[in-house]
Amino acid sequence: MNFTSNPPLGLYIHLPWCEKKCPYCDFNSHETDVIPENEYVDALLNDLAQDLPLIWGRTVETIFIGGGTPSLFSGDAIERLFSGLRALLNFAPNIEITMESNPGSADQNNFRAYRESGVNRLSIGVQSFNDHHLKLLGRIHDSDLAYQAFEAARNAGFNNINLDLMYGLPSQTLQQAQTDLRTAISLNVEHISHYQLTIEPNTLFQHKPPEKMPDNDLAWDQQDSCQALLAEHGYAQYEISAYGRDKKICQHNLNYWQFGDYLGIGAGAHGKITLAGEGRVVRRIKQRQPNAYLKTQGNQAILSEVSLAEADLIFEFMLNTLRLTSGFESRLFADNTGLSLNLILPLLNKAKAQGLLEYNTQRIYPTERGLQYLNDLQTLFLDPKINKNQRLFDSSIEIIHRPK
Repeated sequence: MNFTSNPPLGLYIHLPWCEKKCPYCDFNSHETDVIPENEYVDALLNDLAQDLPLIWGRTVETIFIGGGTPSLFSGDAIERLFSGLRALLNFAPNIEITMESNPGSADQNNFRAYRESGVNRLSIGVQSFNDHHLKLLGRIHDSDLAYQAFEAARNAGFNNINLDLMYGLPSQTLQQAQTDLRTAISLNVEHISHYQLTIEPNTLFQHKPPEKMPDNDLAWDQQDSCQALLAEHGYAQYEISAYGRDKKICQHNLNYWQFGDYLGIGAGAHGKITLAGEGRVVRRIKQRQPNAYLKTQGNQAILSEVSLAEADLIFEFMLNTLRLTSGFESRLFADNTGLSLNLILPLLNKAKAQGLLEYNTQRIYPTERGLQYLNDLQTLFLDPKINKNQRLFDSSIEIIHRPK
């Protein structure tokens, strides 16, 4: 692998606790009544200190605090965390810092403290404004709390807010899905994440599936009509489930989708870092169980570290970048994998022949059909059979590896 530079760098921070585990949730989240805030902040900073040799001299462009329910942490704890982060890291002047919140734990005083600590983007997990559907989803909030959480965020000074909304809910009609979305739009929120409820492995819903799940035709009608509604109101789709108004997109997630680098600290966090000088990309995974994570000393927080093989780099790059509606600049493949784009010519041609993808010298992007059948498109790159002697373009217009 040949790198001329490192990709942009983000930081993901995992706060694993929640008041109640939702039946559809497959994230590393754990119910608790008491959070050991100080001990966990100490563990996070120790974890970060062990990762610093991977990123000496690099600037952090984005931070995302996810969970669990991060808004269960007090303003004082988040302030202490960021004091420690600033002592260890170089923050970009225009850094985007996102924090997740649930309406059931929203507190205006805490929101104001988060804002004063440097958090400048809030993501609120509303999921639905319909109380019946919220109950079926096992949420601890109702629609009134959802409105109150949004108002509290605005009052605390947040002018960049995302609302998470689901469709394809049990017993949900087309009109109800549209009403949820119209409600979010009426709040003039900057960003909406709109995604279908899926039954994930190792969740309560897998063991006891909800009744009256919409069939594929109804789920498709909900998605199609809601996408049209979002476009009508100026929300541009830039990823399979992400819509931003006035160019307000999530820079942290965009870095994921462009196969950028990120440190991951916290229980169960994953990180992916390019070591350009060594010609390799490493992935670190941290101890998953919060209690075990809290007991770690030194580099004990690191559960595993692997260098990604060529096939892993190809698949992970395409898995992420093909989620973007506009695809990716052709040069980005070489920039962020250290591999020649010519390696995947047979796979690009196969995807193009199936009507799933288009490419030229400047850009590679999924077609409308490719986005509709995204899993099929991504799977084509899972086990690449590549003829390394084939060329993607003739020598006069060959894509070259060049720095950003």
